[in-house]
Amino acid sequence: MNDSTPVLSVVIPVYNEEDVLPQLFARLYPALDALNRPYEVLFVNDGSRDRSVAMLREQFQRRPAETRVILLQVNFGQHAAILAGFARSRGKYIITLDADLQNPPEEVGKLLAKLEEGHDYVGTWRAKRQDSWWRKTASKFVNAIRDRATPIKMADHGCMLRGYGRSVIDTINATRENVTFIPALAAIYSSNPIEIEVKHDERSAGESKYSLYRLIRLTFDLMTGFSTVPLQLFSLVGLVLSAISGLLVIYLIARRIFVGPEAEGVFTLFAIVFFLLGITLFGIGLLGEYIGRIYVQVRQRPRYIIGAVLEQTPDAPRHDGT
Repeated sequence: MNDSTPVLSVVIPVYNEEDVLPQLFARLYPALDALNRPYEVLFVNDGSRDRSVAMLREQFQRRPAETRVILLQVNFGQHAAILAGFARSRGKYIITLDADLQNPPEEVGKLLAKLEEGHDYVGTWRAKRQDSWWRKTASKFVNAIRDRATPIKMADHGCMLRGYGRSVIDTINATRENVTFIPALAAIYSSNPIEIEVKHDERSAGESKYSLYRLIRLTFDLMTGFSTVPLQLFSLVGLVLSAISGLLVIYLIARRIFVGPEAEGVFTLFAIVFFLLGITLFGIGLLGEYIGRIYVQVRQRPRYIIGAVLEQTPDAPRHDGT
């Protein structure tokens, strides 16, 4: 690779992936070499506590011309790590890839071909997804909520093997939102998007970093970050319940006047009150999500802090080893 300006940048967030990194290195670089395009790989270490940093340093020493390592000070999350990679990427085309090898590195060429055809965003969906049943079920549930509550339309929001044109990346880099979902932003900013099918393998080592809690958080980020429909729906529900409650009060007053006081139906009233309280508390929580986003935004804290960057200086000798 003799061109100092890469055509392709591959951004890979890394968090406690020491078990899978050797396999990733062994498969990634041959796959990218076979593309015959100048490229760079940006590994973004997201505060790993295992040997990931040491292994990334070793890989940088082996392939300094094509490898750049960004070390974040602490764990900021997957999307913040990807944004850090976007900010330092130099390629005309940028492809994101998880380090866990569930999306094969050999699929990068498929996305690059679509980008070179003129598409500025290449979304993906996972064929024959190799995940546990509960993760598949949870993803289907989140996809259904996203389709109905936001204007974002994508087949599979959980697949991070995606391709971006430089214009889309520059727009994402200029976005000042603190809470972001990168594929959704790209879907909004792109003028010629496409979605393709990619392979999906079982995780060969390590464990998934996405817990049930993080999936729930992702759902709330999608709903509150890209749509006000949840607030509108809740306002409608509140209006209907208020009308029903008003009719119930009128009925109870009329019953007391014409039938007289009685203790019958007390528990039914309790059930109705508890139901209404539950709806109210849910609404307060939903409103809190929106207020929380405003709170995070107005603090103007950085989305990530870079501790160090390992990269070859422009005038340093290049290395073509594997």
